[in-house]
Amino acid sequence: MATAKQLRALLKSYGRRDDEQFYAVAMQLAAHEARLGHGKLARELRTLIDDARSQRPAATQQPPRPVPIALPRGELAGLLSVSYPDVRLLDMVLPDELQRKLKRVLREQRQQSTLLSHGLPPRSKLLLLGPPGSGKTLTARALAGELKLPLFTILLDGLITKFMGETAAKLRLVFDAIRETRGVYLFDEFDAIGGQRSLMNDVGEIRRVLNSFLHFLEEAEPTSLIVAATNHPNLLDPALFRRFDDVVEYSLPTAELAEEAFKSRLQGLKTKDLSWPTVVAAAEGLSYAEIGKACEDAAKEAILEATQTVTTESLVQALRDRKGATDRQEELSA
Repeated sequence: MATAKQLRALLKSYGRRDDEQFYAVAMQLAAHEARLGHGKLARELRTLIDDARSQRPAATQQPPRPVPIALPRGELAGLLSVSYPDVRLLDMVLPDELQRKLKRVLREQRQQSTLLSHGLPPRSKLLLLGPPGSGKTLTARALAGELKLPLFTILLDGLITKFMGETAAKLRLVFDAIRETRGVYLFDEFDAIGGQRSLMNDVGEIRRVLNSFLHFLEEAEPTSLIVAATNHPNLLDPALFRRFDDVVEYSLPTAELAEEAFKSRLQGLKTKDLSWPTVVAAAEGLSYAEIGKACEDAAKEAILEATQTVTTESLVQALRDRKGATDRQEELSA
């Protein structure tokens, strides 16, 4: 038998005249029956769905679209912020292996109806690990931009409270939104939720929040994309890792990737006289975000000097300034 959640999703998609979502949920029902051993019923459902698809006018056969929204309302207004990024993967400088993993996620999300029709869920839960500025948040924006979906960022200051049970209740609201509205949902600084249960306080409130998150994550439908990101993977509870479809690790750029990042960020300016070995050496230990800031500083100087030329000296100085700021930040946090 269909679950109550699937029946609700089926009726809501029908009411919204969202054909693709309706057929995707119907295929989930067929897959559910197949897993229960009801092979004949599953085949009948798939035949009915295929017949219905073939009878639709070609003009209505469009890819799934998010439900049009302006801003989260009611209690969700304090839990989610929304944006519509125009970033693409081509805008990012990433290692080949990382690019391959992200393109695989995009392919499965774009063809989720096909996968669901065979009882296979698309990748929809990603855990991003790596140092600050290595591209985790930008990845969430790029995934949203590529899929033409809204990016919902979970606001931890609104989610986490000191009152018993309130955080878990708010977390349920977030996952209800994930089910209702297709989008990319970003849990940034995820260690605030996913910290090890053995390290929690005696009250155990965060322990209960983590248990709730694990339950909600398991139950989440694969039509939205859930992205969790943290700079502190060592703080995460081990039980989290196996709940995600992919665990993607980020790192500081290599010399080759750093040079590629410089050239990408300085497009449109004159850089032919730059000493790339000198610049790359000065950037050692800096993140993609810090390299981007240094490029921005050097570009401003070139534009204000009315030369449109970025010099080795100005770029190296901008990198030194970024390193100085990073070192001071590390000293303060030590």
